[in-house]
Amino acid sequence: MVVIRMARGGSKKRPFYKLVVADQRFSATGRFIEQVGFYNPIARGQEEKLRVDQARVDHWVSEGAQMSARVKSVLKQG
Repeated sequence: MVVIRMARGGSKKRPFYKLVVADQRFSATGRFIEQVGFYNPIARGQEEKLRVDQARVDHWVSEGAQMSARVKSVLKQG
């Protein structure tokens, strides 16, 4: 199954997440099909907290991709 989930990056105590479309069998930080945005939970000042290509997310959902619970909540916020 194809899922839209977060892949953690960044350094220790400075998380940065990529929103990726991946096969469920791939590791969480490994191979993915397409990157559709990012989420920076500790953005400050003028830094961008969330960027999502909503058209691509809608495309993948229409193709049958499932969003993780965390991705759903982040997209609802922003």
